[in-house]
Amino acid sequence: MKKLLQCLAASVALLTMGAYAAGSTEVVYHIDDAESQGIKGLRNIRNHLDVSPQTKIIVVTHANGVDIMMDGAKDKKNGIEYAPLVGALKSRGVRFEVCEITLKNRNLKKDQFILDTDFTPSGVVRVADLQYQNHFAYIKP
Repeated sequence: MKKLLQCLAASVALLTMGAYAAGSTEVVYHIDDAESQGIKGLRNIRNHLDVSPQTKIIVVTHANGVDIMMDGAKDKKNGIEYAPLVGALKSRGVRFEVCEITLKNRNLKKDQFILDTDFTPSGVVRVADLQYQNHFAYIKP
């Protein structure tokens, strides 16, 4: 009987692992500084999707990270505009969220952001919820 239970437990474990592996990966990219993470993060996401196109990706921005979502914003080092890169990723299913607490603290308005922007009440809470409740992998470029 003991051996039968061990075999049953092993079978359930293997089935569970197989079902988990069959699902697509879900990832939250956390960007809180456009200057150091903007271009690098957007390229990481592009590369991620090139290798694993079925991955569900949500980018959560807060603090100075929201700058990548602002209309007309460019990378300070090389002058690359963020909007076309964001738009290309959005067309591949990536969701971009901006923290509304940051908007309030920086006196920003929603109409200052590109059309591909979604908003979340708190960027930090959103990242935590995606990790803990939804089991998203966490990446901070």
